[in-house]
Amino acid sequence: MEDVQERIRKYFPQLTNQQKLAAKFILEEPKEVALNPAKVVGALSGTSETTIIRLCYALSYSGYSELQNELRRTLLDRPPQEQTLSHLRDAADELQGQEDLIAFHMEQDFATIQQTLTDMGKEKLERAVTSILAAKQIIVVGFRSSHAPAHWLAFALNVVRGNVRQYHGPIDDANYLLTQLDSSCLVIAFSFPRYINETIQFAQAAKEKGAVVLGITDNELSPLGPIADQLLKVTAPAPTVLVGMAALFSLLNTLVSGVVAADREQVQKRLDQYEETSRQIYPFVRHID
Repeated sequence: MEDVQERIRKYFPQLTNQQKLAAKFILEEPKEVALNPAKVVGALSGTSETTIIRLCYALSYSGYSELQNELRRTLLDRPPQEQTLSHLRDAADELQGQEDLIAFHMEQDFATIQQTLTDMGKEKLERAVTSILAAKQIIVVGFRSSHAPAHWLAFALNVVRGNVRQYHGPIDDANYLLTQLDSSCLVIAFSFPRYINETIQFAQAAKEKGAVVLGITDNELSPLGPIADQLLKVTAPAPTVLVGMAALFSLLNTLVSGVVAADREQVQKRLDQYEETSRQIYPFVRHID
């Protein structure tokens, strides 16, 4: 079942300018929408009651009440974000000594991990895992600050399921890769500020070839958001690629663990083969007890 955020992400390019303004308000202030009638939300968003009602229809809701009830359900299932994130910037000013610095970062990482995994939800994780297992071929793309998590995910998925490749930009032949894509393929794209245009272009081209696009980004309405067929959002204070890395890698670890759990027997066979091949090729150092 798609939540309000997911519907806004998918329908956003088709909305009018006024509806887009209202949709952004819903994403940023879901509590205001859950607690107030459409007339008040219209005034708060700088639009109108009519725009809010029409937005509901554009998002395939029967009316404002259905959207509002969906938001209320989502908020009840989610720990208050202001209790886990917004206080972090203020806390930085109160740090005294190295021990406080360590404690602060541990608290910050824990908060962003909790919020990210809660926002992801079981249904989105299961859909992503299903897409990974079903794909004939997977291409992972991420540049600059997204290169490290993209590289790790490509490596991990290649170990547990195989046929995964990371797109490295100019040193790869994008045209060749795109000609290999069809509806049986999956592209996993990482995009965080500052958003790299090549990532968006590759994801868009892959989608036009019929491939499924799984986006990993910081916002439903980031340049990658409306393109992605599925989206996993990292919720962390800006800049996400610095303070949000713990949350991002926790999300990726959860994703890979989901693949392992869903196909445990085949994964174990691959791990055994991988270990055996590694012994034949790489001169590992033996640990002496």
